Amino acid sequence: MNRRLISICTSLLLLSALVSACGGASKPNASASPEASAIVPETTATVSPSASSEPSPSESTPAESTPPTSAEPEPTPVEKAYRMNKNYFIVPIDKETTNNKVVLLTFDDGPKAPETLDPLLDTLDKHQAKAIFFVNGYRVKANPELLKKIDERGQPIGNHSWDHIDLKKEKAPKIKEQIEGVQEIVKETVGKAPVFFRPPFGASNDSVRQIAKDNGLLFMTWSNGSLDWDMNKLAEDKRPQTVIDNVLEQLHPGSNILMHELPWTAKALDDLLTQLEDKGYSFVDPNAIDIEL
Repeated sequence: MNRRLISICTSLLLLSALVSACGGASKPNASASPEASAIVPETTATVSPSASSEPSPSESTPAESTPPTSAEPEPTPVEKAYRMNKNYFIVPIDKETTNNKVVLLTFDDGPKAPETLDPLLDTLDKHQAKAIFFVNGYRVKANPELLKKIDERGQPIGNHSWDHIDLKKEKAPKIKEQIEGVQEIVKETVGKAPVFFRPPFGASNDSVRQIAKDNGLLFMTWSNGSLDWDMNKLAEDKRPQTVIDNVLEQLHPGSNILMHELPWTAKALDDLLTQLEDKGYSFVDPNAIDIEL
């Protein structure tokens, strides 16, 4: 009898413990049935790869976002402070506020070769000076990389005709071809066309002037000739100083100085610019010349 009673009590205790265990397991989530919790992994497993690989807006992080690209800043336009008078001198638009003791530096007949161009560019950089490089089309065609170098170094490019011929002797169609050919090849090479034109030998006629104007070009010759092109009779060691002497003898405020891409001019340039600065002259940025006046 006692054994049977003990057995019954033991069974009751086991049953009570089992009921207690089941009740305790259900307390954290009493509303979720074992079946509901069992299908969660299956639901996750059946999500398509394309759906699961797309992050929601809340899942994206700053590192995953593509930063906006910033556009290159536009270069600041140079104020038009000067104009060219009928004698090809560069004069202030406002004489009361703008320095008139300036010169315009120009170099014709390039681009020829690194040996002559590079020293000119280096010296201009040294003196923080700008110059117009009047180029011939046939030389640009042969040396496009040199034209790019002039532009990349921040120096303005001018039009000096395609073949360096005497345009005064030509008819309008030939003149148009000579001028517009340079406009096209320069624009194709550096992305912008010249705005200054100088005829070879300074020779022109009404057609030359009109066609230059039709192409948005400011026509100019010069007011100060270095004569660097006419030194074949001089010994080479005399030529650089002669270039300097010729320029200084003709020097006036606003001088429009004609030089060429030549070895002795390249050798003379540093000394020439230093002497001009010592005399109180500065160098006009061609971009500051108003071509509309």
